[in-house]
Amino acid sequence: MLQTADLTIRLNAADDVVIARTELPQGTEILKEKIRTTGVIPAGHKVAARPLNIGDSVRRYNQIIGFVTQPIMPGDHVHVHNLAMGDFERDYAFCEDFIPTELNPDPATFMGIQRADGRVATRNYLSVISSVNCSAHVCRLIAKHFTDEALMDYPNIDGVVPIHHRTGCGMGSEGEPMDYLRRTLGGYAIHPNFYSTLLIGLGCEANQINNLLAAQGLIRSDQLKAFTIQEVGGTRKTVQQGIDMIKEMLPDANKVERKPVSASHLILGLECGGSDGYSGISANPALGAAADLLVHNGGTAILSETPEVYGAEHLLTRRAASREVGEKLVERIKWWEDYTTKLGGEMNNNPSPGNKAGGLTTILEKSLGAVAKGGTQGMMDVYQYAEQVTQKGFVFMDTPGYDPVSVTGHVAGGANIACFTTGRGSAYGCKPSPSIKLSTNTLLFNKQEDDMDINCGTIIDGTDTVEQVGQKIFNRILEVASGEQSKSEQWGYGEDEFAPWVLGPTM
Repeated sequence: MLQTADLTIRLNAADDVVIARTELPQGTEILKEKIRTTGVIPAGHKVAARPLNIGDSVRRYNQIIGFVTQPIMPGDHVHVHNLAMGDFERDYAFCEDFIPTELNPDPATFMGIQRADGRVATRNYLSVISSVNCSAHVCRLIAKHFTDEALMDYPNIDGVVPIHHRTGCGMGSEGEPMDYLRRTLGGYAIHPNFYSTLLIGLGCEANQINNLLAAQGLIRSDQLKAFTIQEVGGTRKTVQQGIDMIKEMLPDANKVERKPVSASHLILGLECGGSDGYSGISANPALGAAADLLVHNGGTAILSETPEVYGAEHLLTRRAASREVGEKLVERIKWWEDYTTKLGGEMNNNPSPGNKAGGLTTILEKSLGAVAKGGTQGMMDVYQYAEQVTQKGFVFMDTPGYDPVSVTGHVAGGANIACFTTGRGSAYGCKPSPSIKLSTNTLLFNKQEDDMDINCGTIIDGTDTVEQVGQKIFNRILEVASGEQSKSEQWGYGEDEFAPWVLGPTM
């Protein structure tokens, strides 16, 4: 456990830097390190613990986070003005650290909703999904009809959710961009947290509904209905038909009951956004501890954000269940290198301005903290964006680092709950799956307590260990999965955050 009297945090004996627990004025003596600050060090930022020369690598977590661009003296502020990216070899050491997971013989339980196909839901919504942006408005109008008052006689229904987006046309009718969109829409259409789905198109879009259904192996039924504005005869008729169809579904949708089920039915999406210098010390490793508990109880945890594990992917390939699984991750890293090069970008177009203000300097540093969300268990598989996650245990999904796009992929893949760590105060929800917000520091938690479910800053404060906060997170996951609302749900977040990954040009 960290000591509350410590002014800085040392993560590894081999590190070249320590982290300021609070803002340190110029001349502050750091007794443990036998150094004195040469300038003001903002909270969460790095302080040099030893002299460093131009070209030297700098270590945090005993891993390289960048290379020195200006001479650094002990006590100096280490940040973007004197630290930058650089190339270095990573030893993937496939499977070297893989250890089979020991499953809890008496797994934890939660109050879940058993669906007819055996899957378990944490919420009971109905969805209205647009195949193309042109049908987004009618989907919103249909869902808007079903207010809390309109659903008063259906207490077991959580609501009617419009799922709309800004694409679906102006793109090729076939190919990788369309495959990604159809996987995403198909995953939402059959998500266990949706009792039923209305899929509505315009009629002339590139993403034709019949082709979408065929590509995803979906068949129309009483719980999956599909039609277009043009075939029905315009906006008014489409909205009325949609409302009538939802009304027909409500009585059966309301018949669900929550029953005790194993935590093995939980698929947890792991996300971080608005990260700061504390993310990799408090909330992310605590979430990793919670993910380990879930995996030990037979559940599934999804790590993602490929650009934000860049430079730390070797820590995951070492945990791969097989070389094939590890190679799948390396292949996605190479895809991203090629993808960003083609677009005239680079993989270090990250951290964001907010991340840097919070103390993160390079993508390598951010990635090392982000990987901590994935805990310590073996990596059982690697999935492409929005693919259905069928493997139990810890897995990886290829997604961008942008939070709404990343979690949209998790949910499309079947995640029925999510945890989101933040050090800057990200606002987020992801209907139909509840999102639990985790604060990396106490200052943020106190400032935005209405948005944060758990304060992981107690780790920084020295009053809790990573393991203790991990247990709190796991307990909260079970409570929210059982029907208790998260803070983001209380505010109604989740209807506007659906964001499929858009590849390729808009034509």
